Amino acid sequence: MTTETTHPQHDVNSPENLARRERGLEIARSVDGEAAQAVINSLADISPALGHHIAAFGFGDVYARPGLDPRSRQLVTIGVLTALGGCEPQLRIHIGAALNVGLTREEIIEAILHASVYAGFPRALNATFVAREVFTERDAAE
Repeated sequence: MTTETTHPQHDVNSPENLARRERGLEIARSVDGEAAQAVINSLADISPALGHHIAAFGFGDVYARPGLDPRSRQLVTIGVLTALGGCEPQLRIHIGAALNVGLTREEIIEAILHASVYAGFPRALNATFVAREVFTERDAAE
């Protein structure tokens, strides 16, 4: 007879994981307003565990680390998402977050241009078009 035990990391409602998730949600709100919460909410009916790990690990553990300020983290994220390609919805969120933490439009476009050397022009074009959409939406909201 085997008995199943739940690894503490798998219990998303353990006190430790709840604290990590809450810390992550606080950091996410400070960076991108309610965008991360909207993504997490959209996962509730299909993969609440994925939403938990985005908040707890992505934001609560990684974004909470010392060594990079929020601006630098967003520059890295924009470069990586540009290079990956096919991440336009996530890129949209992080371009908005980059503006929220004080990056300029010029810095964002320069980061995408720099990524083109390594990721190729098609991916940089897609990222640039996403940036233009985000900038246009911001202008319309002001």
